[in-house]
Amino acid sequence: MFCTVSSFVLDGIQARPCHVEVAITSGQLTGTTMVGLPDPVVRESIERVRAAVRNSGYQWPTGWITINLAPADVRKEGPVYDLPIAIAVLMAGGTIDQGIQKGKTEVGLAGELALDGRLRSIRGAVSMAILSRKLDMNCIVVPMGNSTEASSVHGSNVLGANSLSEVVSWFNGHVELNTPATHVASKSELHDDFADVLAQEQIKRVMSISAAGWHNLLLHGPPGTGKSMMSRCLPGILPDLTLDEAVEVLQIRCCAGRFEGEFSTTPPFRSPHHSATAAAILGGGSVPRPGELSMAHNGILFLDELPEFSRLVLEGLRQPLEEYNVTVSRACGSVRYPARCLVVGAMNPTRDGRLPGRRGADAMAKLSAPLLDRFDLHVEVPRIPFSVLRRAKTGQSTADLRRAVTGARSMMLQRQQGNLNGQLSGSELDVHGRFEVNSLDALEQSMTHLDLTARAWNRLRRVARTIADLDGSETVEVAHVEEAVLYRSTVAI
Repeated sequence: MFCTVSSFVLDGIQARPCHVEVAITSGQLTGTTMVGLPDPVVRESIERVRAAVRNSGYQWPTGWITINLAPADVRKEGPVYDLPIAIAVLMAGGTIDQGIQKGKTEVGLAGELALDGRLRSIRGAVSMAILSRKLDMNCIVVPMGNSTEASSVHGSNVLGANSLSEVVSWFNGHVELNTPATHVASKSELHDDFADVLAQEQIKRVMSISAAGWHNLLLHGPPGTGKSMMSRCLPGILPDLTLDEAVEVLQIRCCAGRFEGEFSTTPPFRSPHHSATAAAILGGGSVPRPGELSMAHNGILFLDELPEFSRLVLEGLRQPLEEYNVTVSRACGSVRYPARCLVVGAMNPTRDGRLPGRRGADAMAKLSAPLLDRFDLHVEVPRIPFSVLRRAKTGQSTADLRRAVTGARSMMLQRQQGNLNGQLSGSELDVHGRFEVNSLDALEQSMTHLDLTARAWNRLRRVARTIADLDGSETVEVAHVEEAVLYRSTVAI
C-alpha cells in the first residue's frame, strides 16, 4: 500500500510544501526506514509515532515501511512531522478508510506526538496557514495549542485537534474537529507616558518625527536625562498594526517559538541587554533562528547603552538598517528574516557619563561613521536643572503625540501609496518630496558646511518631509530643512 499526506518545511520564516510518502511492502522482512534528509529529531520520530499509534488503540502495520519526506534535497528539522507520518502510516495500513479520505486529499497536517497520542505544539503553524492559503488547500490540522495563532491568517481554514485519535476519527468521518476563533488582544495598557517626562518638549518633538516618518533615532546625553524613559514611551505613539503587519509579527514569533498566546495589533518593543551576542541580535545559531532585530519587525528595537554592544553587533546592523532584512548564511544554505524595525539607540557621551569635550575620543569613537550615518536623527538630550524640574508643568502626553503622528502618517500614506517617508528612495523623494527651490538650496549649503555624506542627503530630505507633514504643510519649506539639519549636526560624521 502507498499513501501521501501534505505537511510543510520551514525556510527561514516561510513555509514550503513537504509531502510525507509511506509505502508498505508485505513479505518476510519487517521494519521501518526513513529517507528524505531528516535530521536526528525527525529520525527519532519513528519510535514516538509507533508508541503513539499503539497507545491510541491502533495497530502498527506489519511489513517493511518506507517513509519518504519530499523534496528529498531539503533538510527536515523538528518534530513537526510526527502527525503526518502517523496518519500516512495508518492510511497505508488501512486503519483510515480510503474511500472517505478521498474527499480530504487537500489537507495539511503538522504536530508533535506524545507517547500517549496527545498532540503538542510546534513552531511555524502561522507559516503553514499562509502556505495553505496560497496553495488553496481545503484545510490544515494542527495541535490545539497552535490553532489560535494559525487561525489569525485570513483566508485559511484551520482545524485544531487534541490527540491522534481525534484526527483519525475525523478522517473516518466519526467526529468534527474544533474550528478556533481568532481573538485580537486589546491594546496593552501603557505604563510609561510622555506626560511624566518634564521639561523635555523638544525631545518629544523628535520622538514624534521618528515615529511618524519611521526614522532611526540616536539619543545621547548624560545619565539621568530621561533617554531610556522616553524610549519606553515611544511605542505608545505608534499607530496600531494593520492585520497583515500583525500576521507578519506573529509569523516571526511562531517560527522563533515565542508565541505569547494572543494575536495583537500592538507594535512590538524589544530591548535586549548590551551583553547579547551577534546571533541573538541579528539572528543565526547552529540551527538559525530570528534575532531581536527580526523580533522587532514592524515595531521598535531599543538599544540602550549603544556603545557597550559588541563591535560584531554594531557593524552587523549596518546592512539590515538599509535593506530591512537579515540574511543568515551557512554551509548548508541561507535563510532570510524580515527586519523592518525602528531602531532607537541611547548612550552617554563618555564611558563615565561626564560631559567635558571627550566625546570624539571616548564612547562615540566606538560607533563607526557608516553606522552613525544610518541614524536619521541625532539628538543630544540636555540635563535639566532640578530647580527647573521642580517647577515644570506637565507637557505633551502620549495621547497628544499619537494624534499628531497619526495625522502626519495619513498625509504621507495617501501621498505615497502606502509608503512612509523613511522608506522612500531618492527617486521617490524627487517625485513626492515637493521641496521648494530655496529649501533645497539651504539643504545643499548645510551639507557642504557639515561635510555630510551623500547618503545623508536623502536622509535629511526624508526627515524634512516628515517635519512638513507634522506641520500639515504640502511643501517642504526652509524652516523644515533647518530643523532637519539641526537634528543631524549634533554628531559629526
